[in-house]
Amino acid sequence: MIDEPLDSAETAPELPNRRKILQALTGLGIGTLTFRRALAAQAAASTEVTPAMIKQAEWIAGFELTDTEREATAKAILRSMNAFEALRKVEVGYDVPPSISFHPAPGRTPGQNVLRNQAVAIESRAPKRPDSAEGIAFLPVSELSALIRSRQISSTELTKLYLGRLKHFDPLLKCVVTLTEDLALKQAAKADEELDSGIYRGPLHGIPWGAKDLIAYPGYPTTWGATPFKDRVIDIKATVAQRLEQAGAVLVGKMTLGALAMGDLWFGGMTRSPWDPRRGSSGSSAGSASSVAGGLVGFAIGSETLGSIVSPCRACGSSGLRPTFGRVSRHGCMSLSWTMDKIGPIARSLEDCALILDAIHGADPLDPTAVDQPFSWPGRVDIRGMKVGYIKGTAKEEDRNELKVLRDLGVSLVPIELPKDFPATAISMMLGTEAAAIFDDLTRKHITEGLNSWPDTFRQGQFVPAVEYLRASRVRTLLMRSMAKLMETVDVYVGSGEDLTITNLTGHPTAVLPHGFRTVNGREMPGSLTFTGQLYGETPLLTLAYAFQQATGDHLKRPPLDRYLAEETVAPEEKEREKEKDKEKDKAKETPTKPDKP
Repeated sequence: MIDEPLDSAETAPELPNRRKILQALTGLGIGTLTFRRALAAQAAASTEVTPAMIKQAEWIAGFELTDTEREATAKAILRSMNAFEALRKVEVGYDVPPSISFHPAPGRTPGQNVLRNQAVAIESRAPKRPDSAEGIAFLPVSELSALIRSRQISSTELTKLYLGRLKHFDPLLKCVVTLTEDLALKQAAKADEELDSGIYRGPLHGIPWGAKDLIAYPGYPTTWGATPFKDRVIDIKATVAQRLEQAGAVLVGKMTLGALAMGDLWFGGMTRSPWDPRRGSSGSSAGSASSVAGGLVGFAIGSETLGSIVSPCRACGSSGLRPTFGRVSRHGCMSLSWTMDKIGPIARSLEDCALILDAIHGADPLDPTAVDQPFSWPGRVDIRGMKVGYIKGTAKEEDRNELKVLRDLGVSLVPIELPKDFPATAISMMLGTEAAAIFDDLTRKHITEGLNSWPDTFRQGQFVPAVEYLRASRVRTLLMRSMAKLMETVDVYVGSGEDLTITNLTGHPTAVLPHGFRTVNGREMPGSLTFTGQLYGETPLLTLAYAFQQATGDHLKRPPLDRYLAEETVAPEEKEREKEKDKEKDKAKETPTKPDKP
């Protein structure tokens, strides 16, 4: 049943102030922002909203309404303000999504008989245990798992090793928000006991991991990297954390993220790249990528809305996977954009990412966007003859090393062009608008401290009409169709991350890996490469990308963290000595000298 409309302003409650009128006009999507402000200013100065006021404001909006439309609009504004007031009395938590869901592949049915945690046992690949703690710390998950399964190291010993490295190097990298030491030691002891009893949970059994601190875990703060939430505890267990726990993994810490998943600046400072701690680690999965690249955890979980796995992996030299939208449940994780957020693994190799994805993917009744689709590892995919797209650039094809490696692997290279007919950057305004709705409470309370540049985005989002948001969503559909048509011509395409906006909007999976090194400001820094696959095509995507990684070996290099830590430690002492020398020089200048005798 629909309530009858108000017949006149006399039956409406007392007229709200200018701000509420402006909000009502914004929600209705009536005209431009300038038009709404002009009309709201008039209405707030009077006692009613009249058709005459609407007519006076029309010229600045560039359109003209009829007398009937003006009268209807005046009444609609009053009705909307009543509705807004009623809705705002309802407390809506940060974890409540809208009653609509985004699906990157409309019409595709869920997979049948989807299995998780089915990766093959890999103890046959057990290497000889490295002689040094650092040698152990930088092993990929596949080899750490084999060491644990073959009893060359226990989960408890490995956990203590990583806890020690986290404590030792965090002052340099600033990658940890909260150590979960007590929990980690209990989980590690349980992993060892189970293994002794013949219980083996799979390749992640006993492997220490770090959670981006937007992933909730009971009993520990979940800070979202932001000052307003730094002491907040969410006593639920995120689905991704629960599934990793079921796979036997050991949570050693909550890792940093830029405030509310933006950048690498959080309330504890700036998270840094292990390859050059003078530089930020990028974000927002800043601590996850930094800790993995520094050999401080076995693997980590990050999230991406518009580059937050790919970007820090590029800055830190980590391997990462941004899965297809909906592959991994987001229940218990901070929402930034209901239609763009994705959870994925960061590790030292892309095979590690495959092992982790195997444990965490799949449908979840607590996240309506999470779906079951087949995934298997190792991928039984013959990469020879696989169609691999590449984007033409300014460099000659014969000078592009990644194309040479791919040719040597036997793939069929296909030149492609990304969709150009749809403004991806403009469509991405959906992210800011959704974020503004999620964090509306912060805007209304004028909370800005420790939120980086989010307050400006939140305020901007308040003035996006529903019509324009939905227009962006419809153009996004066209972009998705165009991308789907492109992906019919290739299995995977190789790039360098310039397509981040497009693929985050369309939901396609992307793997990122270190590729090549260059000297920047006197220090060696990793380059990077991305591979993007078809929707839910993580098996062939990771099969190819890992084969490429094995052929190049750049993921095996280690940053010289001990040297950088020593330089950080010595530097303050040297600066203090320099200050003392400067003081002595200044003092000498100030001391009067006796004139020479004649």
